[in-house]
Order: sequence, then C-alpha cells, then structure tokens
Amino acid sequence: MVKRALSFLSLFLSLGTLVCCALPALFVILGLGATFVSLLAAFPQLIWFSEHKAVVFGAAGVLLVVTASIRRRSERQPCPTATELAAQCRSVKGTGAVVFYLSVACYLVSGFFAFIAPLLF
Repeated sequence: MVKRALSFLSLFLSLGTLVCCALPALFVILGLGATFVSLLAAFPQLIWFSEHKAVVFGAAGVLLVVTASIRRRSERQPCPTATELAAQCRSVKGTGAVVFYLSVACYLVSGFFAFIAPLLF
C-alpha cells in the first residue's frame, strides 16, 4: 500500500512540475499565453508552483528515488502461485510501472523547461 501511495504521490508532484514549467512554455509556444493567464486567474494557487519550483522539483526527485528503490525491491519478490492472486499481482506491478515511468517522464520534461530551456533561449 505504501509503494502504491508513493507512486501516486510522485506522479502528482511530477505533474506539479509540469504546471510550474512545461505548461506555460507549451501555451506560449502554441500562442495561447492569454489562455494560460486566464487559467492562472481562475486558479491563482498554481502560481505557488512557479514561485517554489526548486522545492517542488526537489520533493518530486526525492520521492521518485524512494519510489524507484521500493519498486526495485518489490519487483524481486515473486507473485503468489494461486492463479487469481498471481494475475492481481502482475496487474498491480504493471500499473505501478506505468505510473512510475509516467512520473519520471513528467519530471524530465518539466526539468528541461524549468532549468535547461531558459539557458538555451
């Protein structure tokens, strides 16, 4: 249960990094800057992510590392031999892998837009 909660928490923090850095850049590139400003007017709490991007990225990175170590340990454990339990075990492991790798992808894309793209442009 803890592994699953950490996976989803790391996903949401990674999505938070998207809100802070990748979405504003995407909206501006697509010419939708006014749309993003309207979004921020409707949800001014989103500005906090941009103001504290180092904290958000640090927390997301720590959670991704912790989740990776927990996943590595749990992947080594065998699934039960009962057919139904084995199917559930494989399903949970597959879902956990998808959530984890989606989190890593969000984190990397956001990291690019937060820290590398401003240096390039």
